[in-house]
Amino acid sequence: MSKLTDLPKRILIGRALRSDKLGETLLPKRIALPVFASDPLSSVAYAPGEVLLVLSIAGVSAYHFSPWIALAVVVLMFTVVASYRQNVRAYPSGGGDYEVATTNLGPRAGLTVASALLVDYVLTVAVSISAGVENLGSAIPFVIEHKTLCAVGAIVLLTVMNLRGVRESGKLFAVPTYLFVAGVFLMLLWGAFRGLVLGDTMHAPTSEFEIKPEHQGIAGFALVFLLLRAFSSGCAALTGVEAISNGVPAFRKPKSKNAATTLAMMGLLAVTMFCGIIALAMTTGVKMAEYPAKDLIRDGVPVGDGYTQDPVIAQVAEAVFGHGSVLFMLLAAATALVLFLAANTAYNGFPLLGSILAQDRYLPRQLHTRGDRLAFSNGIVLLAGAAILLVWIYGADSTRLIQLYIVGVFVSFTLSQTGMVRHWNRLLADERDQAIRRHMIRSRAINAFGAFFTGLVLVVVLATKFTHGAWVALLGMVIFYGTMTAIRKHYDRVAAEISAENASPDETIRPSRVHAIVLVSKLHRPTLRALTYAKLIRADHLEALSISVDPDETKALREDWERRGINVPLKILDSPYREVTRPVIEYVKGLRRQSPRDVVSVYIPEYVVGHWYEHLLHNQSALRLKGRLLFTPGVMVTSVPYQLQSSEAAKKRARRRADWSAPGSVRRGPVERRHHKEPGRKG
Repeated sequence: MSKLTDLPKRILIGRALRSDKLGETLLPKRIALPVFASDPLSSVAYAPGEVLLVLSIAGVSAYHFSPWIALAVVVLMFTVVASYRQNVRAYPSGGGDYEVATTNLGPRAGLTVASALLVDYVLTVAVSISAGVENLGSAIPFVIEHKTLCAVGAIVLLTVMNLRGVRESGKLFAVPTYLFVAGVFLMLLWGAFRGLVLGDTMHAPTSEFEIKPEHQGIAGFALVFLLLRAFSSGCAALTGVEAISNGVPAFRKPKSKNAATTLAMMGLLAVTMFCGIIALAMTTGVKMAEYPAKDLIRDGVPVGDGYTQDPVIAQVAEAVFGHGSVLFMLLAAATALVLFLAANTAYNGFPLLGSILAQDRYLPRQLHTRGDRLAFSNGIVLLAGAAILLVWIYGADSTRLIQLYIVGVFVSFTLSQTGMVRHWNRLLADERDQAIRRHMIRSRAINAFGAFFTGLVLVVVLATKFTHGAWVALLGMVIFYGTMTAIRKHYDRVAAEISAENASPDETIRPSRVHAIVLVSKLHRPTLRALTYAKLIRADHLEALSISVDPDETKALREDWERRGINVPLKILDSPYREVTRPVIEYVKGLRRQSPRDVVSVYIPEYVVGHWYEHLLHNQSALRLKGRLLFTPGVMVTSVPYQLQSSEAAKKRARRRADWSAPGSVRRGPVERRHHKEPGRKG
């Protein structure tokens, strides 16, 4: 089995890396930016469209509110970026919002933040991939016709790339991310030059369309509610900001400074592109409708189901560069690609957070271990599986998926910034240096404003998006919270149960005697090896045990036993129903009842085979017996291996792979090397 799986694994993700190579995977700022900030950078490809989609409910007349909504999003972005720059400096360990909330607000708040972030990371992958498929579909009809299948394929490809390691995937992602940023800025500059200097009139493909408003003449509270809903949709541009605070350990030293600088770069780029696209969309007359087939009107007639509504960025690019031009095609390709890669923010945030939660015993401990390429492989695979499920359920429809979005991220924003206010209050209580106090007071003011503003946005998001799908995200948070609480209770219960402090006197007293049993099916070389080993242990009482399911075979076994003169008593149990496991279990339990202070040691001969299919042909009875005996108190089970000739094939394969690290040998990073160093190895 190993031979069948190992070669494809090495081809896909590469050779295993030693734990002491972890430092070589740390990221410089130029690579960290596309790795951790690709989500907020790429969200400018769909966030402006979401604003216009919501405003279209009131018709084209409501579009003049879009610059003000963009301004509100910009203020919020700068607030969040400034707040998180305080976070990464105060908590550089990588716990991010979870660590801040747990330390300052308590475990329940921390677990709430963790639940929100886990849901948000899954949605980041689903939304980004779905939006990428839709953008690519504007140029390639096949993609949009099979968008669910294409989205699943993109998630699988992205998963494989991330399994190869953070640094290696970062290098792959850097080029398209920077190409996208350069393409958007070129579009903004060329559009501004054409409009302001050359005086050209640029028209989007939908500029001549009309929009049939769902609610004519909307005003008063209804208009305010609509604007708040549009603002909450535009806040999709902020998703992924928190990933940098979770990914501080992946930065090169000085980690906190590099992370804070990357945050500032990300915020500046994102707001510039977001505002620029909104401005060009207004200039070129872009029209977007939530239900384009019936609400977009061309020459007085709805466009119908055959019409495909292109994203805002695609329409603006067509107006600025011209349909089919080289620059238009390059930007379309870069946009689709960077949206696919935007999911990489979640691929770095989710596994890191999962590792920290596993270390705190809120998630299975397998999520805390590193894979062969020093990435948190189990977390990456879990994230991919959850995202694929969402994409399949929602048909890779980004408009439907984005309604689930944002809730989780603003829950974490609000609780994190509230926790930071408490953090500064605690430090200020003991600090006497006036210069340091002034710095702390300034930082506290930034975090306090961030907590207030993000809390206000959270209320708006819940009020405007709850019935449109936000309840699904809240349900997911509740499920994650309940699951993690149950896992922690299980680990705590097991830890208390096995603690040496709680050991009973019976567990520390030496057993009176050891009653050894060698299970025998036939008298062959594996049985003789098991008998020899059992004799070597020198138990107080040793016997061989066989189950009679065929009288002729039992008679032959007894005669052969006596003929060879084996000086171990052979006990044969009748099994009229031809069972093997139950008679053995009942016999062992009977011995325990007769002498509760005795230990029963059961020796089971097993074949060692060299091919995966041979496991299906051998050792099945032994596996069933071991499984049952493990639940019997006071019983020790020992497997006595016998190597068949085919096992030599496995040994030869192992020799050929001697230069590779064994699976699992680099799971936990460099920590273990402090306690153990292989003799004769450098480093």
